[in-house]
Order: sequence, then C-alpha cells, then structure tokens
Amino acid sequence: MTAGPIVVVGDSLLDVDIEGDADRLCPDAPVPVVHGRAEHRRPGGAGLAALLAAREGAEVVLITALGEDASGQRLRSLLSGFAEVVRLPLRGTTSRKTRVRARGQTLLRIDTGDGRAWRGPEGERAAHALRNAGAVLVSDYGRGSCDTIRDLLNCLTVPLVWDPHPSGSLPVPGCALVTPSEVEAAVLCAQRCADPEPAARHLVRQLHAGAVAVTLGMHGAVLASRDGRSFHVRPPAPVFGRDACGAGDRFAAAAALALRDGASIEEAVTVAVMESARFVEAGGAAAIRLPQPSLGDRPRTAVELAALVRATGGRLIATGGCFDLLHAGHVSLLRQARALGDALIVCVNSDDSVRRLKGPGRPVVAERDRVEILRALGCVDAVVVFTEDTPSVLIEHLRPDVWVKGGDYTGLELPEAEAVRLTGGEIVVLPTVPGHSTTGLIAAAQEVM
Repeated sequence: MTAGPIVVVGDSLLDVDIEGDADRLCPDAPVPVVHGRAEHRRPGGAGLAALLAAREGAEVVLITALGEDASGQRLRSLLSGFAEVVRLPLRGTTSRKTRVRARGQTLLRIDTGDGRAWRGPEGERAAHALRNAGAVLVSDYGRGSCDTIRDLLNCLTVPLVWDPHPSGSLPVPGCALVTPSEVEAAVLCAQRCADPEPAARHLVRQLHAGAVAVTLGMHGAVLASRDGRSFHVRPPAPVFGRDACGAGDRFAAAAALALRDGASIEEAVTVAVMESARFVEAGGAAAIRLPQPSLGDRPRTAVELAALVRATGGRLIATGGCFDLLHAGHVSLLRQARALGDALIVCVNSDDSVRRLKGPGRPVVAERDRVEILRALGCVDAVVVFTEDTPSVLIEHLRPDVWVKGGDYTGLELPEAEAVRLTGGEIVVLPTVPGHSTTGLIAAAQEVM
C-alpha cells in the first residue's frame, strides 16, 4: 500500500542569499564591503520543510498563506515545482528574509513583510488534504497559517509533528512529536527548566504530547516520551559546518517522514538527528540551488537547459513517456521527479511513436497539445519530443544525472537503461498513484458513451 502524502502546514517565507566577497572595510563605517556575485532564492519556513520532504521522494501537499506582492509571486513559482500548494489568503506583504554573506559567513540579515494569514475559501481543500495525509508536519513561524486551520489539526488520526516558534501558537494536544530548539523549549517552559532534559519532560506533560525532542544543534537532541523515559540522541560523528540555517526544518521533515513510514518515535528522532547533521555538513539551506524563475527569461530548449545545468554544477533530472490524457498520477510523478534535482526535462513520445507502442487509436491528445500542457506545469523546466520507440538517443544527448520512471520497473527492465548507464546517470523508480491511468480514463469515457 502506497503511503499517503506528507502534508506540511505553516508559514512560508522567501529566503534570499546575496553571496559575495569581502576583503576591505567601508571608509565611512567599520563594516565590510561586500562585492555581490550571486543572488539565490529559495522557499523558507514551511516552504523549506516541504522542499526537504519532497527531496526525499515524498509526495508533498503544502498548506500555506501566499500574498500577491512580488515576493509572494516569486515564492509561489518556486513552490509549484515540487509541491501541491493549498493557498491560504494573506493580508499584508509576504515575509522575506535576506542574508548578505561572504565566504560562507552571514554578515547581515534583513527581515521584511507584515503579512498575516486568514481563512478563506480554501478551507475545504485543506480539510481534504489533511484527511488523506500519511503524516502532517506543522512548521509554525507565528504568521497565522496554523491558527487558521487549528480546528482541523485537532482532529487528525495520523502522526503529527509540530515544529514550534517563539512567535507561534502552542501545539495542539496529541502531537506525536514536538521539536523545539533549546531556546524555543525555554520559552515554552517560561524559563522554568534551564536544562534541555527536564524541559523536554516538562513539555511532554504540559503539551499533552506523545514525545518532545529538544534539538541541540551539533549535539543532537534530547528526547522525552509520555511513558517517562528520556535520553540523549547524539549524531553518529562530530558535525562540521558553519551554517545551520534550515537544520530544524530538516530535523522535523525527516522525523515526519520516518513516522509516516512506521518508525517508532525513538527511531524517527535518531534518523532526524542523523539527517540534520548531514544537512549542516553539506552547507545547510545556503547550499540549496533552485532554478530561478523569471518572466524575462526566454524559453530554453532541452539541450540548452541541460548544458546550463551542467555548467552551473546542478543536478539534471529527466523522465519520459507518452503523457496522453495527462492525469493526477502524471502530475504527482513529475513533482516528485523535479524535487530530486535542479531542473526537470520531460521526453515525450511523438504521435507516430505512441501509435507504434499503443495501437492505432492512440494518442488521444495530439503531440503538440501534449507538449503545451506539460510546459504549463510549474515542475517542468523543458519538454522535448522523440520519434524513436525509446528515448535512448535523447538520453545520450541530454546526459541526465537521474532518469526517473514511474511504476514497478527494475532498472534492468527498462529499454533505455543501457543509455542511462553509459552516460553515467542513475535510474530512480518512483511509485505511481493507484487508480490513475490513461487506459482507465479511456475505458471510463467509452462506457459513458
């Protein structure tokens, strides 16, 4: 049985890193002069937690408030590449966190945005997503997204992980796991417990939670459970890394995924400690690179995009198929595929190729229309048509780092497996959504007729 999606609830921010060099001080003030070389944008807050879960191959639904300002539009474009977004309305401007960095060190952070979420017409969509979740992760940054659907969070029957914030609300009773940092735990305890272990035990009782894991940065986490047990979960090796931004989101996302897949609380926290340590050692959130959408960019061909991704050190993902009568199963696969790297190219069978593979009655949707529909998806960066029965020749030209296939294939069964191997790529098989197929849609339509 396929596990349900991870539903992330919370406040999303636009994170911007301005990276440069600093080798002198300003003449009119004792501050470094940063020569900016690059500007990187990514989702922050709940958006980052959703991205990190999607990069583990999970299907992700994000319930969050997004504004109509420029930062909100940019954030919405970034999020659409890897998650289904249930958008709550936002009053005010989108929260934006801008860091000025030099040589891996943050020198200055500027926070802007005054937006607050409110409950609009998407309440039923949010309720539906929560009913079908495999696990729920709340990433509360105190901007109202969690408060607007708090009543729905009180009624969950699946594991709920709550990552709190000093400006946010108290977690709802019955959380499987609450994951405050040491500072956040002290705030929740009203400073009554100075040490993390007594704080964790106190919060389990106060919050009526199944367990509380107080995160300790490079020292792991202290876990206390409802049965009275508490112990220190340490990383398997010393953690080296200067930028811990996003480590809490990585911890909470890893724990939620593990609980969804049947792990015990102890197992989930152990996995979360290990994964957050790896995340920090890899550079933290600052190391995440996403294609930056811009309305002014001219469309790129698949070959141009592949060359650009390689030139910038990115990870190229590709997948292929007929994509005749695009349905929810296709979209889920494409979103999961896009989350595995920095750009996704979709290779589409031509009309003649589809007829040879599927029979004279196919395709139902012509090649040109299939391409246009795929190009309209936010998770697709380029589309290319191939006329052969397999995309092997195209794979040799594009040389993707990862070739994605949906279904029950093993790598050796794929006719294009040899081409992927020869170009140095790997094959990733992602699960399909049960009950969704083009053949089924055609059969249902014929019955109606």
